[in-house]
Amino acid sequence: MDPMILAVVVGAAIAVIGFLVTYLSGKKLAAATLAEAEAKAKSLADEASKEANSIKKEKLLEAKEEAQKIRRQTEAELDTKMTKLKSFEKEIKKREEGLEQKFEVIAKKEKQLATIEGELAKKASTVDVKVKEIDLLVEEQNVRLERITGMSRDDARTFLMDNMVNEAKAAAAQLVKDVRDEAKLNARKEAQRIVLQAIQRTASDHSVENTVSVVNLQSEEMKGRIIGREGRNIRAFEAATGIDLIIDDTPEAVVISGFDAFRRETARVALERLMGDGRIHPARIEEVVEKVKKELEEEIIRVGENALMELGIHNVHPELIRYVGRMKYRSSYGQNLLNHSIEVGYLAGIMANELGLDVNLAKRAGLLHDIGKCVDRDIEGPHALLGMELAKKYKEHPLIVNAIGAHHDDIEMESPIAVLVQSADSISGARPGARRESLENYIKRLQKLEEIATSYDGVLKTFAIQAGREIRVMIEPDRIDDLRADQLANDIAGRIENEMEYPGQIKVTVIRERRSTAIAK
Repeated sequence: MDPMILAVVVGAAIAVIGFLVTYLSGKKLAAATLAEAEAKAKSLADEASKEANSIKKEKLLEAKEEAQKIRRQTEAELDTKMTKLKSFEKEIKKREEGLEQKFEVIAKKEKQLATIEGELAKKASTVDVKVKEIDLLVEEQNVRLERITGMSRDDARTFLMDNMVNEAKAAAAQLVKDVRDEAKLNARKEAQRIVLQAIQRTASDHSVENTVSVVNLQSEEMKGRIIGREGRNIRAFEAATGIDLIIDDTPEAVVISGFDAFRRETARVALERLMGDGRIHPARIEEVVEKVKKELEEEIIRVGENALMELGIHNVHPELIRYVGRMKYRSSYGQNLLNHSIEVGYLAGIMANELGLDVNLAKRAGLLHDIGKCVDRDIEGPHALLGMELAKKYKEHPLIVNAIGAHHDDIEMESPIAVLVQSADSISGARPGARRESLENYIKRLQKLEEIATSYDGVLKTFAIQAGREIRVMIEPDRIDDLRADQLANDIAGRIENEMEYPGQIKVTVIRERRSTAIAK
């Protein structure tokens, strides 16, 4: 046999023998371990059983104690509820006894009501009989009255109703008169106090001529130089300034005539500069006039700023400042518009202070109320509405916008500020000498006043007095009573407000005078 094969066989036999020995020894060891484990398991099981029995006994004891505790609590609650039930039963018994007594009282009252109803039924039948008797008596009385008065029932009813209506109207008119008189008395006193105080605290210039300006000359020789060769200088001057230059026999003076104050001022300043410079010819005239226009435009802004500073007004849009400055070269019935507006601002501010209103708003609205008169003449419309749109455009306060638009009643007033501005405007324009108007317009206004008053029935004569500030109306006393006279005065004043234009206010006085005359012979 090959030695190598033999060695392999021997090795394999040794390995098998080793495996068998290891297996047998392990099996014995496992058997011993198993027996030991079984013994421990049995011991643990016995201990666990003993512990479980002891825990079971403890839990049973705890459960019994808990059950007894719950039982005691339940018995206590049952006792409490039983006590309450007994008290409820007592109360119910008392109530039942009270209800029985009430039922007895009600039964007695029902019997009494039944007796009363029977008596009322008897009385009702008696009343019905009496009513029928009264109706018959009334019918007989009406027939007798119709025979006596000669009037039917409908005629008498109409007569009575007319009398009642007339009496009610008279009573209502008297009540309205009393209330109006009392309100006027109190309001007039307070208004007079405020207005007088405002007037006393302001003082303004009177109306002045506003269509011509006079320029003094150094010598008569200057007139020829102003006219120029064949009149070329004067023609160039009038074309550049848009005004008329009047050169007559007035010694050492030239008159500048024009309705536009800005053009007239431009012409006056330019003419003085030309005379001071000595060079007077068409080219120089145009140059100087243009330069003066620019300087006056700048002056307009300074004038506007000064007016705002004078009233203590701030934060005004630059364009509005320019419009305020332009007021210096505008006039209304001969009254300088800027002076008038400043005066209105002062008056409105003083009255606002007296009434506890916003003084700054009142001054601002008063200064800007006539700003629409400075708008381009090509734009049509009432100056109050034009000024309102201008103020709205430059973000003025809504109350100021409304006051500007409402100061001639073109729109409805929305605040007391608007009323103050309107009042201040009337005060400023109504001052003696503040404004002027032509004789023709003045006479027409007086005639219109008398025509309006004379158009009413019962008016005998009318007299416009105090330069048209008051109209007195004489009425027929037999046709118009005192209450109707009050109504007539209000009607005439309303028509004057609606149909006429006038500065300030007009007082309407209705005079009812009755004279009785007898002659003794």
